[in-house]
Amino acid sequence: MKFPAISPSRCFYIPANSLVKSETLPRNILSRNNLRRVPPHIRPSFAAVNENNGTLSAVSKDREPVSLKNQKKWIHFVGVGGCGMSALAMLAVKQGYEVSGSDLVWSRFMDKLQEAGVRLHICHSVSNLQRHNGSRLPSAVVISSAIPQNNVEILHAKSTGVPVYKRDYWLGNLTQHHKLIAVSGSHGKSTTTAMLAYVLNAMGDDLTAIVGADVPQFTGGNIISGSSETFVLEADEYDGCFLQLSPQIAVVTNLDWEHVDIFPDEEAVKTTFRKFINRIRKGGHLILCGDSEGAKSLLCHCEQTIGDGTRSVMPISSSEQCADNYKITTYGISSSNDWQASSITQNSEGGVDYTVCHWGCPVADISLQISGIHNILNSLAVIATVAAKVTNQSQIYDTVDHLRLHLKKFRGLSRRFEMIGSIHGCHVFDDYAHHPTEIRAVLQAARQRFHSKALLVVFQPHSFSRLAALKNDFAVALSDADQVIITKVYAARETQNWNVNGKDLSALIIGPPSEYIPSLVILPPWDQNCSRYCNRDYKKTLNIRGL
Repeated sequence: MKFPAISPSRCFYIPANSLVKSETLPRNILSRNNLRRVPPHIRPSFAAVNENNGTLSAVSKDREPVSLKNQKKWIHFVGVGGCGMSALAMLAVKQGYEVSGSDLVWSRFMDKLQEAGVRLHICHSVSNLQRHNGSRLPSAVVISSAIPQNNVEILHAKSTGVPVYKRDYWLGNLTQHHKLIAVSGSHGKSTTTAMLAYVLNAMGDDLTAIVGADVPQFTGGNIISGSSETFVLEADEYDGCFLQLSPQIAVVTNLDWEHVDIFPDEEAVKTTFRKFINRIRKGGHLILCGDSEGAKSLLCHCEQTIGDGTRSVMPISSSEQCADNYKITTYGISSSNDWQASSITQNSEGGVDYTVCHWGCPVADISLQISGIHNILNSLAVIATVAAKVTNQSQIYDTVDHLRLHLKKFRGLSRRFEMIGSIHGCHVFDDYAHHPTEIRAVLQAARQRFHSKALLVVFQPHSFSRLAALKNDFAVALSDADQVIITKVYAARETQNWNVNGKDLSALIIGPPSEYIPSLVILPPWDQNCSRYCNRDYKKTLNIRGL
């Protein structure tokens, strides 16, 4: 069924550099908390994802390379309000292209695009792809994974001969001539990508980087636009997006059953990650967390001589070469890893200190502003990756000693254990954790930083499919808190087809008191001291602690 064109009278064009902000847009095109919502008619389907034997990467079937360099070309992004697509749009602006984009609702990521001169449209319509009474069309249309082929803008582009590319195909072409460092993993890849890009940039590498979250220390929000050969990219496994990449260095932070709407089980996740690491270029490098059982299962194996000379099947170390012609380096807390953290302590900044060791030998003392064992692992991934870039082996330890100064200055990402205010001695943090593994990591970091304080958690489940599949694991993870509030499910790209809700999760939590409060909308104004609460339900939440 073809999706009909939306009348221009029902669309909203947001002029670049105008004073129009999200709070002034019509209320019916805004999502709560300024987050992007995608209605059912544009959610991804298995039919769309798996078309052409699961290899659909561009709606256009010619698969010709994207060639737009050195020309003033117009690129249109469909689904531009998402974090990943907005980053691609902003990078295109930095590279000198004329850029436009459309989405169903305004998102915070679109603010910077508007300031940069991007033509933004709140709706999907044929008119978004037409200039000068239809005589001019875009040079290319790039679509997110959430946009199906029956979208009106895709149909119009195809009918007029404009090439349409999915995000994965566009990224593959964008990075193919760079020395790509692709940071993947079920958890922690945004922080690791941002930390790595920040450190390399501070060390003098004029790199390009795309991160899947806002980085306050980046002037570009979630991108860095540079001129060197280095390209640092958060490599997303959703919809197999990273399978179009050919990295020089691939990082795997961990492996878990995530994106349950795409992967039926953990083995399916492993299969996809194996395909990804098989795309590492000849002579490249795999940086992998050896403490993650899932990630470790991806390692190549071979016979090695150990101890008294007996032969055993063991993971290949960084001194060896995989059969696929890339080196492997492991990192973690365990002493079996090539790069290891020892002597871990909490510091006065609320972060952690540790000693980094290489093959058991102390190399440098590392200090982080951000807390949690998971961030120690993220920083070890950065150290191992930077070390892998050093061609002169005698300079590795000097390089690590240099980068530690920049690691100490990294302040983290937005919505990653981000303090947003305090009231009556109660500190309020925001975190995007939406998987049981991530919740456990965040609560561990909170306990580490505030070991003598009670911990109240307000949790909004993210997607019905994830809650249905991992409901019991969520209940166990949240039981580490002192009190728990569960809200209604954030549907994201889904509809309620799983017969599960937040109240079901609240009932499963054993140990701490738990309560289901459907809506926790905070209406403006909200000052940085968290002193104004404009919603009765939110007051009820705070009153649980007697505030």
